[in-house]
Amino acid sequence: MVRKIIKIDEEKCNGCGLCATACHEGAIEMVNGKAKLVRESFCDGLGDCLPNCPTGAIAFEEREAPEYDEKAVLKAKQEKLSHVHAQGGCPGSRARALEAKPAEEAPAAGGGVSRLAQWPCQIKLVPANAAFFDGAKLLIAADCTAYAYARMHEEFMRGRVTLIGCPKLDAVDYSEKLTAIIRENDIKSVTIVRMEVPCCGGLRMAAETALKASGKFIPWQVVTISTDGRILER
Repeated sequence: MVRKIIKIDEEKCNGCGLCATACHEGAIEMVNGKAKLVRESFCDGLGDCLPNCPTGAIAFEEREAPEYDEKAVLKAKQEKLSHVHAQGGCPGSRARALEAKPAEEAPAAGGGVSRLAQWPCQIKLVPANAAFFDGAKLLIAADCTAYAYARMHEEFMRGRVTLIGCPKLDAVDYSEKLTAIIRENDIKSVTIVRMEVPCCGGLRMAAETALKASGKFIPWQVVTISTDGRILER
């Protein structure tokens, strides 16, 4: 059938990944650092991805394309949400709280004290109903922030449950998992730590979308880290 569908100009695409995050149907994925329409039948033609493209690489076109398959989209979303490693699965993704370090504990010689409160910490791997979310202060951080900002553990991770991800490298929509975590648990606050680079905007957008979709009023803040390790905004 001939219908309206998006097209992506690879030359204009800067690989920020914002469109892939905005596409809740899962039609767009990041492939080799570029956004691609990988499932034409998942594109509803409404264009939620268009306003999020900073380079104008996405536009509409009328052409022959498979009909929008809403049932397949819903099935894919359900499978994504239910794809959580069971307790008897991979030991590396088994959910568990970690022993808290005493507040007065001094850093070891030549190093610091880890403030990671739980495992796993990847957004994709953590179970939405893990016990450590109950009453937690939530930190949603871009992968690179821990490498760019020297005091990440003491200033941001300490006393919080930490979730990390990279919207440019992970071909998933974080907002659905984050919505489930916030909606199903007693989250006390949300802190989003992102890098100054454009592709990190996808993480902030996913967190904001989740906060709105949860239907809860939770205190939240965004902190932006520069590539040379400074706090630019908080």
